[in-house]
Amino acid sequence: MTSIDREFIDSLPKAELHLHIEGTLEPELKLELARRNGVEIGQSTVEEVRATYAFTDLTSFLSVYYPAMEVLVTEQDFHDLAIAYLRRAAADGVVRAEIFFDPQAHTSRGVPFSTVIDGLWSAVQEAPALGVDAALIMCFLRDHSADSARETLEASLPYRDRIVGVGLDSDERGNPPEKFADVFAAAKEAGYRLTMHCDIDQEQSIANIATVLHSIGVERIDHGTNILEDPALVAEAKQHGIGFTCCPLSNSFVTEEMKSREIATLLRDGLKVSIASDDPAYFGGYVGDNIAALAEAQQLSRDEVVQLARNSLEISWADDTRIQEWLRRLENAASAR
Repeated sequence: MTSIDREFIDSLPKAELHLHIEGTLEPELKLELARRNGVEIGQSTVEEVRATYAFTDLTSFLSVYYPAMEVLVTEQDFHDLAIAYLRRAAADGVVRAEIFFDPQAHTSRGVPFSTVIDGLWSAVQEAPALGVDAALIMCFLRDHSADSARETLEASLPYRDRIVGVGLDSDERGNPPEKFADVFAAAKEAGYRLTMHCDIDQEQSIANIATVLHSIGVERIDHGTNILEDPALVAEAKQHGIGFTCCPLSNSFVTEEMKSREIATLLRDGLKVSIASDDPAYFGGYVGDNIAALAEAQQLSRDEVVQLARNSLEISWADDTRIQEWLRRLENAASAR
């Protein structure tokens, strides 16, 4: 096997399809925004902020994650958050970024939906200058009510042309996909594409995966490696071209291992597995870092790394013409090295 160097990984055009924009809030920017907006966060140096980014599982991560968002107040704040991520993504060879955002985490604390979407959209419009085609995916918080999700969906409709799809994230315990079935049906009717988190090693993991495939009708599953517990579901996902957006480094924070074997198994079985960075400010790595970690852990070949990039482009929700253009660029980049 030819060793996989980072330069090769970054040279490959790729899509990042599982990225929470609030999870890109680096300590430096958090401190800057806190000072800008007069928000008391209890830390006064970057090192002190970084020390708060500590957790041992999904629940403790969320208890750090949501309070950090208090520094996001103005349209400019959301712009600055998104454009900082897009610059970093471009350096990793990302040509398509489909960015999750959690409006309820902001509207619930008094920040208008319009402030969030206008700030993010202004960065999306600047992304082509960085070589990135960006889009927004609105996520519902599964530990909020279905009524709250419905209200958020209604609030999004005036901005329908700015949002490509909807997802479901946050604490999965006691919040199965069927809780939001009606909201997702309404979102699909409104023209949104559908994805959902099926977090790793959660209660009812395999039942939740079956639900999102059979009842919700998603096109992609975020995380989802527990599907290997049911070979029939694996075969079904392969047959229907379901995309998987896997995040090795974040997996290693909420479980004992990054699920590298499971991810590689799905890839080698021909499923549409892609790699993304989830919440990189908290998990210590952007998309290139995640691919490199997986490649090292599972001794991926160059062809397998190229296949990960190919999958990411093919399961993206970009225009098909753009996808075909990126695939040609990918083949050229792969053959040039």
